[in-house]
Amino acid sequence: MTAEPVAAVWTDFGGVLTPPISVTMARFCAAHDLPQEALIDAILKVTASYGTDDIMLPIDTPLVSEPEWVAQIGEVLRADHGVEMRLTTLADAWFDGREANAEWVAALRGLRERGLFVGMLSNMVPAWDLHWRRMVDPAELFDDVVLSFEVGCRKPDRRIFDLAVERSGVPAGLSLFVDDLPKNCDGARAAGWRAVHFTGTAEAVAALNEHLGVAI
Repeated sequence: MTAEPVAAVWTDFGGVLTPPISVTMARFCAAHDLPQEALIDAILKVTASYGTDDIMLPIDTPLVSEPEWVAQIGEVLRADHGVEMRLTTLADAWFDGREANAEWVAALRGLRERGLFVGMLSNMVPAWDLHWRRMVDPAELFDDVVLSFEVGCRKPDRRIFDLAVERSGVPAGLSLFVDDLPKNCDGARAAGWRAVHFTGTAEAVAALNEHLGVAI
């Protein structure tokens, strides 16, 4: 157990409050008859054209609109793989049938009932904003929500963690972040936070219990 329990817990959205991204990707490709390897290759090539290897960076700050990004991916699929992707947006198809992680939602509710500050901190695409809000009720679950496209910076940039501290009023040393990507956890730690790398709900809850000193 840590010397002083945390007072604020912030959670990522995709891959934590949802099934793993790999699961959603597989379902999406199956539903739209798209070869998964070809789609991933196209996304990576479009991502590289923006000078990054972070596939979400172009669209969640954003540098490009989602329709333009989807069109660019479609062009690469057609040119390099002979595959036609008949979509102008991924939002509807990506969230179709996607369910929230009910066990993690319950854990967050338990934290809030204990009086902790509970927030969501996510690199989010503007076009996806209404969709995630249909999966979980932010007013019921969170004290605050910090989204990359709204604040103009993104994980793992220290600025977004400093902003979250400012909005929660809880010092960085008493704030904890849960994310499925190690680099985002590293970013939180570099900002003075504690962090839990999410590999599964049971494991994350056990790690939270250690930081809280009580079972949720």
